[in-house]
Amino acid sequence: MNNKKIYLDHAATTSVDKDVLQRMFPWFSENYGNPSSIYSLGSKSKKVIEDSRDVVAKILNCKSSEIYFTSCGTESDNWALKGIAYANQKKGKHIITSNIEHHAILHTLKYLEKQGFSITYIPVEKNGIIDPIKVKNAIKKDTIMISIMYANNEIGTIQPIGEIGLIAKEFDIIFHTDAVQAMGSIPIDVQSLNIDLLSMSAHKFYGPKGVGVLYIKRGVKIDNLLHGGGQEKTRRAATENIANIVGLATALEKASKNLKKYNKHVSKLRDLTVKLVMEKIPETIINGDIKNRLSNNINFSFRYIEGEGLLLFLDMSNIYASSGSACTSGSLDPSHVLLATGLSAERAHGSLRLTFGWDNSIEDVYIVVNELEVIVKKLRELSPLYDK
Repeated sequence: MNNKKIYLDHAATTSVDKDVLQRMFPWFSENYGNPSSIYSLGSKSKKVIEDSRDVVAKILNCKSSEIYFTSCGTESDNWALKGIAYANQKKGKHIITSNIEHHAILHTLKYLEKQGFSITYIPVEKNGIIDPIKVKNAIKKDTIMISIMYANNEIGTIQPIGEIGLIAKEFDIIFHTDAVQAMGSIPIDVQSLNIDLLSMSAHKFYGPKGVGVLYIKRGVKIDNLLHGGGQEKTRRAATENIANIVGLATALEKASKNLKKYNKHVSKLRDLTVKLVMEKIPETIINGDIKNRLSNNINFSFRYIEGEGLLLFLDMSNIYASSGSACTSGSLDPSHVLLATGLSAERAHGSLRLTFGWDNSIEDVYIVVNELEVIVKKLRELSPLYDK
């Protein structure tokens, strides 16, 4: 039994970096002025928000005026989809997306379908990557938007955003990307990639929960999601979450500066894990493209076992990971992402996602693989489907 706590679910969330936390503290208690107030305490808050906006804009290579702070990635996605849909519905009601998007996208689009919008869900290839030609072929006269995630949260596959951005530009269609999982792992230049809207969330790159960003290119016609005061240039009403905005900017700036070092660290751990697991545990496959994926992500499917049981045994060994079967949400349905790649329900149920971070080590890899080998063997022996 392993006694060391090993966290391997960094795709779900990350801890708040200590430097980030220290930078946030004064904005909870000392500098608490409302940014909308004209006195100096409020002006100080207003300035740090604008400074934070400048930081994010510089990293994305856009104008500060194109950065809008939100409460999370889900809000950013909702605003992007609903805002574009309602503001441009006289032009058309057709939207293109993929069948492996995050539920923040898929559920919002299902809502829009009920409002009379038409959605085309492009199927991904077996490696979990979308073919840009299929996106191009799906375009209709009334297509107003294309929304494709930058990197998948479950299997880590990185989509050809640059190619899709060019297609959208060619047909004068608004292009949105959910970059929640990609930010902090991939350098993103919204101008060179022809991105019109981009969503991100701070807690994916060692920032606080409860704050995100929606980049909106100047000139893009979009409705407000929230109405009220004049915050965020009247586009997003609500008193600003100053401390969290400072935390997001600080975390993103630190992630950007350490990008190469981070990718080198986590990819080394991931690749060693792949090597050892494939050597030690038979009847195992890797889900998603092995090359075009996030450097910290690996997703396995172990035949003849259930992901729920695997997670429970790992938890008892102080190892924290996630599975393709959505057991934690109370659903017994297998992952829609894994099914979209052509995996059977049985294989999808036996999946395990490991996502590495700064706090992981080579020692962690050996511990995890050893525990996995024992647990998978034990679960297979209990399975009526397993032929010993």
